[in-house]
Amino acid sequence: MKIGALVAGCSATLLGIGLQRFAYAPLLPAMVQAGWLPAGEAGALGAANLGGYLLGAFGAGWVAHRAGLVPALRGAMLVASACFALCALRGGLLWFLPWRVMAGAAGGVLVVLAGPAVQAAMAPAHRGVAAGIVFGGVGIGIVCGAVLVPLLLPAGLPQAWLALSAAGLALTALSWRRWPTDGAPPRRVAGDARAHHPGSLRLLLAYALSAVTVTPQMLWWPDFIVRGLHRETHTAAVFWVAFGAAAACGPALCGRLGDGIGTARAFALVLVLQSVAVGLPLLSVSDAALLASSVLCGAASVGATALALTRTKEVAGIDGLRLWRTSTAAYGGAQSVAGFAMAWLYAATGSHLYLFWAGLAVSFVALFLGRK
Repeated sequence: MKIGALVAGCSATLLGIGLQRFAYAPLLPAMVQAGWLPAGEAGALGAANLGGYLLGAFGAGWVAHRAGLVPALRGAMLVASACFALCALRGGLLWFLPWRVMAGAAGGVLVVLAGPAVQAAMAPAHRGVAAGIVFGGVGIGIVCGAVLVPLLLPAGLPQAWLALSAAGLALTALSWRRWPTDGAPPRRVAGDARAHHPGSLRLLLAYALSAVTVTPQMLWWPDFIVRGLHRETHTAAVFWVAFGAAAACGPALCGRLGDGIGTARAFALVLVLQSVAVGLPLLSVSDAALLASSVLCGAASVGATALALTRTKEVAGIDGLRLWRTSTAAYGGAQSVAGFAMAWLYAATGSHLYLFWAGLAVSFVALFLGRK
C-alpha cells in the first residue's frame, strides 16, 4: 500500500471532521461562559456547520472538476485551518457564522474526495483497509478534542482556536506532497447512479439510517452519563475517549474484514454491531455495558463509513463517486434531522432512554436494507 497516500487521507478526515466538528464541541460551552455568545446562538452555529457540510458534500464534485482533485483537497484543508484562526477573534453570531459554515463545507469536500482519491491509488485487495485508515482520522480527532482542548482552554479561547489552526496547518503540510496523482477518480460520471444501479438506493438508505442509529451516542453520550445516570464528568470523559479510540482503530479493522469476507457481508455485520451498541444501555448501565457500548458504537459508526465508501464502488462502478457524494450528504442530512427530532423527544419525555429506543428501532430498518 502507498503509505504517503494513507497519511494524506487520514490527515484530511482528522482535520475536516475530527477537529473542525468534534474538537469544536468543548469550545462551545467555553464561549458561552466567556460571554462571547449566548447559548442559543452558540447552538445555532452547530447547525450552521452541518449545513455547510451538506453544501460541501454536494459541491465536492464541482470543486474537483473546476480546480482539480489534489488542489481541491489542499484548498479545503487550508480553508478549514483558516476558519479556526478567524474564530480566534471575538465577535457576534454574524462574525462566527460564515467561518463555521465554510469549515463545514471544507469538511464535506474532504470526506467526499479524500477516500476515493486514496482508494483509487490502491490495489483492489487493499481498498477496504485503506478506507478504514483514512476514516480512522475521525476517531483520532475525537480523542484529540476530548483530551487536548480542555488543556488549551485555561490559556484562553483565542489561544485554543489558534492552536487548532496551527494543528490544521501542520496536517495540511504533512499531506501536501503525499496526495496520489496517478489514481484520481474520474472527473465526469454519466447518468444518475440511483437510476442505473438497483442496489444503489438500498445502500444509500441503509447508510443514511445507520447515521440515525448512532445519533444517541454521537450527540448525547456524555450528557446521558452525567445527567441521565448522575455519574461524574470525568467518568463520561473516559467513556468518550474510549468511543474516540475505537473510532480511530475500528474503521481499519472493519475495512480489513471487508477485504477478507466481502464488503457487503462486512457492512451488514457492522450494522448488527450498531444495533447491539445502541441497545446495550437499555439492558444495563453498568460500567462494563457502557464501555462495551462506547467501543462498539465508536468502531461501528465510523467503520460503516469506510465500508460504505468501498461498497459504493462495487455497486455503482464508474458512478461510484456520484453515489458516494450523494450517500455522504444523505448521511449528514439524516443525522441532522435525527438530532432535531431526538432533541424534541428528549424535551418531551425527559429521558435519554427513549432516544436509544428510537435508534434501536431505526437500526432494524437499516439492517433490513443493508443485508447481504
